[in-house]
Order: sequence, then C-alpha cells, then structure tokens
Amino acid sequence: MHNPFEIAQYQVAHAAKMLGLDQNVTEILLHPMRVLCVSFPVTMDDGTTRIFHGFRSQHNDAIGPTKGGIRFHPNVTMDEVKALSMWMTFKCGVVGLPYGGAKGGVICNPKELSKAELERVSRGFIQAIASIIGPEKDIPAPDVYTNAEVMGWMMDEFSRIRQAFTPGVITGKHPIIGGSLGRDKATARGCVYTIREAAAKLEIPMQGATVAIQGFGNAGSFTAFLLKELGCRIVAISDSQGGVYNPDGIDPQEALTVKAKTGSVIYLNDKAQRISNQDLRELAVNILVP
Repeated sequence: MHNPFEIAQYQVAHAAKMLGLDQNVTEILLHPMRVLCVSFPVTMDDGTTRIFHGFRSQHNDAIGPTKGGIRFHPNVTMDEVKALSMWMTFKCGVVGLPYGGAKGGVICNPKELSKAELERVSRGFIQAIASIIGPEKDIPAPDVYTNAEVMGWMMDEFSRIRQAFTPGVITGKHPIIGGSLGRDKATARGCVYTIREAAAKLEIPMQGATVAIQGFGNAGSFTAFLLKELGCRIVAISDSQGGVYNPDGIDPQEALTVKAKTGSVIYLNDKAQRISNQDLRELAVNILVP
C-alpha cells in the first residue's frame, strides 16, 4: 500500500475498530469534507503565462476551523494532500487543540522560480482558494518549501481580497506582521520533545546517541541543532540531492552554511562520505529522523 490517502483511511478504520467507534462517525472521518482543485495563471519573468495547479483539502471542522500547511513541491498530489489533512485532524486532537485538519499544495519546483515568480505563485494560489479560507474557516501555515516570507505574501493577498488587514488568516508569518516568536523552530522542537520522551521510554541515553536526519530544510536543520544541544551526535544528514555521513559527527552550523552557499549538504567537507537518502534510512543509528 503506497497511496498516502489509502494509508490514512486504513489507519482511521483500524483505530475506529479498536475504539468501537460508531460506523456513521467512522464513515465521516474516512473522507475530507471538502477538496478544492485549482488551476491559476502566473506571468513568468520572460512575459509568458504558465498555468499552475494546486489543492486544498479540509478534512473536518466539527470542533473548529481547519488548520494545516501549504507545500510547494513538484510531486504534490491530491491524495497526498487529502491524507495530510486527515493526519492534521488527529494531530490537533491528540494535543487537544480546537481545530480540524487541512493541507494544501501547489505543483511546482520553487528552486526553478525567481523570487518574483515565487511571489506571484503564492499570491495566485491564495486568490484561487480565498473563498474557502479565513480565520474562522481554514488557517494555512508553512510546509515543505514554503516559509515566513511566502506566508507574508499570502496573508497580504488575502487582506487585499478582504479589504482589511487579516493577520489571523495564516500562521508562520514574520513577527513584525503578526507572526509568533519561535514559530520557525516549532516543528523541530515538537519533534525533539517526542524523540526525548521516546528515548527515555526505550532507555536510550541522549548523550552520545547517534542521529541520522533525512531533510535539512527548516525542520531538519533546527532538529539537528536541538538534538546536538541535548548531547546527540549527528552522523548523517541529507536533502533532495543526496546525503553525507560522518561517524565522527557533523556540525549542523557548518552544514547549514554549505547548503546556503552551494544549494546542498552533499558539498560538505571531505571528511563526510556521500550517501543516498536510501542509505541514510538504513544506517545503524540510535535515532532516525525521516
């Protein structure tokens, strides 16, 4: 089973059976209440017009507005977005937040877009989904290949449409326009709290524990910094171009600097051995962050 939506549905059905959940409730939870598919034109820097395609899935708003990120990635699919919106519902439920789950995505490769083109894609997507989002309806956030700057453009575009400053429409913005302090590290911090508690349960000492992290964007890099602060040794990291392995340890700051200069962690110093993402997932480490 490789389809993410089918996996999510299987998980819901399995959990519902274990809980003895009413079948009518189960049926509702097996499907997002709303999925919007959009196609919108964007003027490229060379003057041509390109059509971009995107999705916004809202799983369930029984206890409050839906909430979830917007990702920009060439491999975004509707089933992926639907599955992620379902998982967001249960993530919110586990910690008692009064939100349902949502998720959005645009099929694009941000690395191939200029900053101006990226802004026009961001604003174009919000124009396309504006009718179904808002502080009282659905609140997007950053996700894969989107960041505080992208969220700022999106919030600004929604405010223009509504003709009123509306910072509550989106989270993950810069603090100066209503964002929260610490938001850039929030995903990584939550991940590290979970790792710390799991390690304690499994009696794995954090001091000296070896770590492999797949992905070295915002969440991955901050996870590396935070785990290092707890005494862990980061031995492998990767990004979309591949990974590197050094059993003696990798300095997260050096890796971040190299990635900023070259576009990838694979150009790290000669002491690090190049590996694939598959190789990274198969390393004999104490902690794997996929």
